[in-house]
Amino acid sequence: MKLQYYSDTDSLYIDLSEKPGVESQEISEDLVVDYDQNGQIVGIDIQHASKTIALNSLEASSLPLSHLKAA
Repeated sequence: MKLQYYSDTDSLYIDLSEKPGVESQEISEDLVVDYDQNGQIVGIDIQHASKTIALNSLEASSLPLSHLKAA
């Protein structure tokens, strides 16, 4: 999973998969979900992110890192 912030559009993209998105759906104001060819969610775009999210305090918690193999 990758988080990418685009200051020129003030959007935060949460990339959940390496699969390409083929369809997008706005599920609420300023929230767009991207789907792959099988209908699985591959990304989430939060528009006007700085007005909605405290971008300076993003953190990860309770991730199952012990299940990941070392690269």
